[in-house]
Amino acid sequence: MIVRIMGEGQARLDDGHLAELDRLDDELLAEVEKGDEPGFRRTLGALLDAVRRLGTPLPDDALEPSELILPAPDASLEEVREMLGDGGLIPG
Repeated sequence: MIVRIMGEGQARLDDGHLAELDRLDDELLAEVEKGDEPGFRRTLGALLDAVRRLGTPLPDDALEPSELILPAPDASLEEVREMLGDGGLIPG
């Protein structure tokens, strides 16, 4: 699967890592719903770090369709709330 981190680029991730990303997405959704800014920052960082750690970066000039689009590291809680909708960032 191809994952885009807004403002950073894309990475290719093995589908076997989806469970870890989904767990972090569930935590992020709960923190956004509670308005827990410190928890939101921590979990957003962990989610993005997981993509960076587990994925293989694509070249900057690659234009692959992204199956997941994640917010930039400096996204606000409100911006992510709008991205999340009702189901989280990771379709499940």
